[in-house]
Order: sequence, then structure tokens, then C-alpha cells
Amino acid sequence: MAISLPRRRIVGVSLKMYFDLFNSIKYVQGVYQLDGLAWNERVDLFVIPDFITILEAARILESSSIMLGAQDIFWKDDGPYTGEVSPRVLQQAGVKIVEIGHAERRAMFGETDEQVALKAGAAARHGLIPLVCIGERTHHNIASAAVGMAIEECRPQVMSVLATIPDDVEVIFAYEPVWAIGASEPADADHVVNVTKELRRMAESRKGVTRIMYGGSAGPGTFAKIAAGVDGLFLGRFAHDIHNLKQVITEVGGA
Repeated sequence: MAISLPRRRIVGVSLKMYFDLFNSIKYVQGVYQLDGLAWNERVDLFVIPDFITILEAARILESSSIMLGAQDIFWKDDGPYTGEVSPRVLQQAGVKIVEIGHAERRAMFGETDEQVALKAGAAARHGLIPLVCIGERTHHNIASAAVGMAIEECRPQVMSVLATIPDDVEVIFAYEPVWAIGASEPADADHVVNVTKELRRMAESRKGVTRIMYGGSAGPGTFAKIAAGVDGLFLGRFAHDIHNLKQVITEVGGA
């Protein structure tokens, strides 16, 4: 039986491609100001800017406990891969966590479970924490059926990653039902808890820490309803206002 390691709560935000260079830097500076607050004892915080901003973001965050993330990674360290970003370079740039397999990349660029797993393996190989986005595409109206179908759709997404990364490294799964991304409300709390509890069982034999986040229209009040299943929240546009981000972190730290 694997040793049960304590899991810290975690909150993060991805800027996607919403900000220009100057506003991205301004946002990272704002996130830096949140470091050292009371919740730091209980909550890990990460921010994922665009690639162009990473070096300046690393400089800003260097003296803080805030983790710098990247929005994607390639599975090869070097070679003739035009437009891709090397895991070695990301590690050298100060990146600590890498978002992999977001629903947008799976849909727009055809990323497969196999490619996502290769990227997770490359991240782990260079000491980066893979943050793997998973989730079902279709929302089913019957609650009991919805949970079962979500679990079965997520299972290969999870298991392919677990088969690729070392058993003792940390991995984070961001459960993001595709139908909840950008919606007016997050997924139903019972649905999230039931699905994420089963996702955790898939990784229960691992030696390394496995954390599970929820993403998909998350905001104030979301975490308390689903804390039985997740370790934190992966935020989107709501958190582009630093005050909103601070509010959510405070809730996660105090729940």
C-alpha cells in the first residue's frame, strides 16, 4: 500500500491569450503582491502567463513562494520541432508547473491522450509538475448516468498519464468538464465530488503526491461545496481581477 502523503490546497490561474505583454507583466506583479499573506501556510498558488512573458514573470516571482507555470510543453528536449517549446528550456527559465492537455488544445489542435501523456512524462523528466487537464465533453441530464459516463471518459485520460510518469513524482489533475468551461455556473457540486473521488481512487496506489483541482466557471463559494473531492481550484477569466483571485484564495485557505 502506498504511503498517504499530506496534500496542500492549491489555487492557480491561466492567462491563456487574453492579455498583451504589458498587461501580463502587470498582472504577474499583482499576483506577487499576494505572497506572504496568511493563507500561504495552507495554499499553494501558481500563475500561468503566455510564453513571451515567462522570463520577466520568473524575475518578478523569484523571491516569492508563487509557482510560475507554462501553458504547454513539447515531449522532446531538442530537435527540428518548429514552434514548440522544450521542457529543458522551461525548466531553465524558472517554470515549476506545466499545464497540459487543456480542452481547447484537445479540440483545436487535436491533442490525443497519448500526446498529453508524452508531454506529462517530459515535464516530470525535468522536475516540472504536470498539471493535466481532463474532463468529459458532454453533459448528461440524468445525474447518476452523468457521473458514470464522466468517469469512464476521464479514465483513459488519467491512466495514460499515470503510465508515463514516474510513480513517485507529483502530478496534478485539473478536472474540467468541457461543458462547464465558460458557462454561467460551475458543474453541480455533487457531480464534481462523485467524479473526483473516483479519479483519486485511480491514483491511490501511487507513491507520489496526486492533487486534484476543479476548473470550469469556478469562483467564490465553489470550493466549499466540492472540498470533499478536490484540493483546490483552477481559475479562468474571473481571476483576471486580482481582488477576485485573492477572495478565492482566502476561501480555499479557510474552508
